[in-house]
Amino acid sequence: MHSPHIRRPFRFIVAAFCVAFAAAPLPAHAFEIFGIKLFGSKAEETQDDTIGDPQRYEVEFAVTDEDIEKKLKGASTLWADRDEAASGAAGLIAKARGDYRRMLAALYGEGRYGGTISIRIDGREASDLAPDAVLAEPARVAIAVDPGPLFHFRQAEIVNQAPPTDDWRDEVDDPRDEGFAPGEVARSGAVLRAERLAVEAWRQQGYAKAEISDRRVEAAHEADVIDARVTVDPGRKAYYGPVTVEGAEQVDAEWIAWMTGLRHGEEYDPDDIKRAATRIAKLDVYRAARFQEAEFIGDDGLLPITYIVQERKPRRFGVGGTWSSIDGVGLEAFWLHRNLFGRAERLKIEGKVAGIGQTFKPEEFTYRVGASFVKPGVYTPDTSFSASLFGDREVLEAYTRTAITLSAGLTHEFTEQLSGRLFVNAARARFDDDEYGRRDFMTVGLAGALTYDSRDNAADATRGVFLETTIEPFYEFEYGNPAIRATAEARAYYGFGEDSRFVLAGRVKLGSLAGPSVAELPPDLLFFAGGGGSVRGYAYRNIGVETPSGNVVGGRSLAEASVEARMRVTDSIGLVAFADAGYVGADSIPTFDDRLRVGVGGGLRYITGLGPIRLDVAVPLDRRPGDPSVAFYVGLGQAF
Repeated sequence: MHSPHIRRPFRFIVAAFCVAFAAAPLPAHAFEIFGIKLFGSKAEETQDDTIGDPQRYEVEFAVTDEDIEKKLKGASTLWADRDEAASGAAGLIAKARGDYRRMLAALYGEGRYGGTISIRIDGREASDLAPDAVLAEPARVAIAVDPGPLFHFRQAEIVNQAPPTDDWRDEVDDPRDEGFAPGEVARSGAVLRAERLAVEAWRQQGYAKAEISDRRVEAAHEADVIDARVTVDPGRKAYYGPVTVEGAEQVDAEWIAWMTGLRHGEEYDPDDIKRAATRIAKLDVYRAARFQEAEFIGDDGLLPITYIVQERKPRRFGVGGTWSSIDGVGLEAFWLHRNLFGRAERLKIEGKVAGIGQTFKPEEFTYRVGASFVKPGVYTPDTSFSASLFGDREVLEAYTRTAITLSAGLTHEFTEQLSGRLFVNAARARFDDDEYGRRDFMTVGLAGALTYDSRDNAADATRGVFLETTIEPFYEFEYGNPAIRATAEARAYYGFGEDSRFVLAGRVKLGSLAGPSVAELPPDLLFFAGGGGSVRGYAYRNIGVETPSGNVVGGRSLAEASVEARMRVTDSIGLVAFADAGYVGADSIPTFDDRLRVGVGGGLRYITGLGPIRLDVAVPLDRRPGDPSVAFYVGLGQAF
């Protein structure tokens, strides 16, 4: 019998985890709790199970407290591997001995410091069995656990805690709110979290080498309480020393050091390190990269930092595709150079063809070809310059567009969540449609946007919000008209259940265009709705304003909304139910005098490392002549 706790008739206060083994008839295996190795060697801890003839076994699990049974079963390898044979009798015995330690740690994690654990193999305690013991085939394993009483903190103290900060960016969660407080259940994890938070509070205020210098965790078993005391040594305050880059071959090392944003002599802040890592990761020039702080802070208070990198190959190409039952097959390919001039300049040349399957006439396909260029680190590490030139032929139900577009501008990230961009756009386009015939347009304008994005994963969000507003003033030269176009979009995500297996997602988008009549505006700047990223169940950009002649043209106002209920059935399979709605109006302010178009449906998600592969089936509830009775969509990533 393994007895982690023996009650005494008198007051008995010792380190709880020492008591747990004081009377245990176990061999001296390595054991660690609260970050302390109590006894045993690393070799013993990592020694492989003996390989021998397969030893089958049957296991029974008995716990006197059902609330903790799941935790204990999760800690037991005997239970987890119960459908597989062990590596001989010695391997089974080794599993059992390891389970003593693992289940004891699970008890500590639940605030149980006076429990008893028994693991019997063929009626004999596993701790008493020799490695060469002869066992039955199959062996009978009986695990019995009495978790014992629930312990609470009587004392939970952090000595030398960091002083309060006036900077909200340096605030750290209070350990008391994480369970490290008198009266709370004395879970071992609460102590470890308290230590981490206590150290992090000092680091946030510039003390890069803060550490736990002393830890005392004692149990009073006659009172079922724990006294915990943690002492922090903050060390000296640190300031950034020189930043050096190791492993750089084709990317300018001095420029990368500048791109970290860690300026010599400024106060150390771990948030700076995190943001620098995120910023440089977006450059996509490294296969692996990490910051390594010097072991010691210099006498001058400076902390040298080394950035160790492994570069990617600078060139790559890719192909991709999409399909829907309405819009047909789309194919695309690109060639990319991600380090054109040695400072992560990015040149991408791409081409696309779509509409295959809806027609097999090449002149009725949609085409796109062009190039884009991005230069990061313009003026500041968080500012980049972008330019693009594209030629398009777009064949839609509402119109056919043939155009050349040019854009150039700056993007700046104010914070990790907030960014903005300002671009100059120019376009020369010809449009053919049934309502107005052939028209030519030439536009020049500005496009400004502000984006706030707190989503945890852009391709498959389970929490956070996405907010974006855009303003595009422009001038059309063929008809001599100024105009302004604006949109605002909000998306929100709420995940619940274990590991956020259930997610509710919603999206709202509004748009307005002020200017001349629809006849004197380029159709691609007017508003349409419909398609996989808009209102599913309808063709792409096929929801607009119906004219007296029965044609569909773009409108000057837009309102869209979507809601999805997402459920992850397994780690790789998910299901979705959704409803989309869209309205396009002839006036700049929506009047909703026309019918709101609604589509509903469901979908299947296959979860991959790049995001979920999406298959959606949608039905239009306001079907018009020419609309499908059912529509299918395939893509990568959630619909929004």
